[in-house]
Amino acid sequence: MGTALVYHEDMTAARLLWDDPECEIERPERLTTALERLRQRGLEQRCLRLVAREASEAELGLVHSPEYVALLRGTQALSTEELQALSRQFDAVYFHPSTFHCARLAAGAALQLVDAVMAGVVRNGLALVRPPGHHSQRAAANGFCVFNSVAIAAKHAQQKHGLHRILIVDWDIHHGQGTQYIFEDDPSVLYFSWHRYEHGRFWPYLRESDADTVGRGRGLGFTVNLPWNQVGMGNADYMAAFLQVLLPLAFEFNAELVLVSAGFDSAIGDSEGGYHLESLSQSVCMMVQALLGDPAPPLSGPMVPHGSALQSIQSVRAAQAPHWMSLRQQGVAPVLSSSTRSPGQGPSPPMPAGPEFKTAAAQAVAALSSLLDQLRLRPTPPVRTALALPAPLDGDLVLPHDVLCQEGSAPQEETQAWARPHEALAQDKALSALGRVLHLLDRILDGQVSSGIAATPGPAVAATLDVAIRCGLSHGAQRLLCVAVGQLDRPPHLTDDGGTLWLNVGGKEAAALSMFHVSVPLPRTTGGFLSCVLALVLPLAYSFQPDLVLVVLGPAHGLQDPQAALLAALLRGPAGGRVLALVDEESTPQLAVVLARVLHGEAPPSLGPFCMASLETMQALMHLRGQLEPQWKMLRVAGETGRPGSA
Repeated sequence: MGTALVYHEDMTAARLLWDDPECEIERPERLTTALERLRQRGLEQRCLRLVAREASEAELGLVHSPEYVALLRGTQALSTEELQALSRQFDAVYFHPSTFHCARLAAGAALQLVDAVMAGVVRNGLALVRPPGHHSQRAAANGFCVFNSVAIAAKHAQQKHGLHRILIVDWDIHHGQGTQYIFEDDPSVLYFSWHRYEHGRFWPYLRESDADTVGRGRGLGFTVNLPWNQVGMGNADYMAAFLQVLLPLAFEFNAELVLVSAGFDSAIGDSEGGYHLESLSQSVCMMVQALLGDPAPPLSGPMVPHGSALQSIQSVRAAQAPHWMSLRQQGVAPVLSSSTRSPGQGPSPPMPAGPEFKTAAAQAVAALSSLLDQLRLRPTPPVRTALALPAPLDGDLVLPHDVLCQEGSAPQEETQAWARPHEALAQDKALSALGRVLHLLDRILDGQVSSGIAATPGPAVAATLDVAIRCGLSHGAQRLLCVAVGQLDRPPHLTDDGGTLWLNVGGKEAAALSMFHVSVPLPRTTGGFLSCVLALVLPLAYSFQPDLVLVVLGPAHGLQDPQAALLAALLRGPAGGRVLALVDEESTPQLAVVLARVLHGEAPPSLGPFCMASLETMQALMHLRGQLEPQWKMLRVAGETGRPGSA
């Protein structure tokens, strides 16, 4: 089970045959540059390469009208003048004699990818295609889009594979109105789009791109629009959108398949919703790395969401709360202000190609260059995941083939020196486990291993954790996040100097003894657990921006294996994959395997049906958020303004 890359060089054939400044940015180099960069980085070689096929006209008919398909078929025989005249009948579209073939390949690539994933040939994949598709409607091309590939893929998955829950995530800077129209009354497809809106003054200038458009008929609540009304949204804004809207709905929906309309015109380095080739190709590479399971680099910059972003998020949550338990249980507040266009406002004029635009373009390129420099300074470790266990795993338990089963240990003298203050580490078994932990921790900190799992005897978990924290801080970790699950107390030597953030999930009561010392009881339902992770653990983790995460599952920690796996998987993000998980030796071997799989980049198992959090759980979480919000801005309640850090 790996990652597929679906492509066909014929998709580069279509190109603009006349002068049109609006359309010239959609060019064949978008594909060739991205593919070349994938090859340079060795990423294409790590994927299963599939050659795209054409979608049949019957498959196109899953979404598009026969008349529209016939119109596009006829473009193959038109002259340049006729193609230009036909193009003028649509918004921001150009046709070429090869357009029909290219667009059928684009749709067919998406179908091949769905079939490969559903057959278990691969776990995920990328269809590298042009022309794009998400603006295309049943009988109209729009915004460079000819056939709506992602919609055709979703319909195909429903009909051929019998799927009943498909999530489409559209992260292009422009609203994918074509996909929205196709599924607006379909409760089996959850469509989520965040897009630049500016109160209706950004293309495609549609009222139905706003947050209060939620679908119709049986599809009410299955169209989710998050409109950005201010430019310059950054990491904190997108992370807030993930944690407060997309992930709660996605977990509750429990999709059988996720499709992504992956437009990169909002990526760093792109100055104005265009198609900057360097930014595009780097974005494609980073996405493929994520699909392959490589850890994503940690987010940079201040993690403080803009007030405008939080207002947009609140508008979405208020509009969607009647339809989703995960939002209702969080006590969504009323909408503070309408997101829609004020009467009499028309579309904003296009960005002029003058000094301001050139300055913005230069700043965007400089930002991209800076990011790439940071990435070069943080190479991917040669070993993604290592296990440090007291004995080999059962033959029935299968690990990913390149997970390293570590046999080494720290030098005995060093191990004994670290263990000396702890009576619980005096026994040989505990001392041996500590030596394995220290060796694995050193390899993570020196960049040889990205993440690892180590086991220690139950009575020695707290002492081993204490040593791991002290060792990590003394060996180069500047900010260490410890998420301790179970009845575990914060080591007494830890202070509130900002070097460590202690978060205990499973404490006796909800308490914030300081901004760096937080405890919360373990919720007992899936809804409560997800709220704890999405509304408390992850906002704190991303605000703290650690360079190392320790996840500790103490004796009788209370988590089910899928919950432990999800927690570990989500905590890969804040520290760029540098995670060390400590488990009790008495835990089931299956727990070590599932942790190894998710730290290696595989998806965690499903949590099962969504169950509402208890009132007590939500009150405890809201109490903690209120206490901690002044210090940790990612905890800001959506839509609140007038507090420090609002923009």
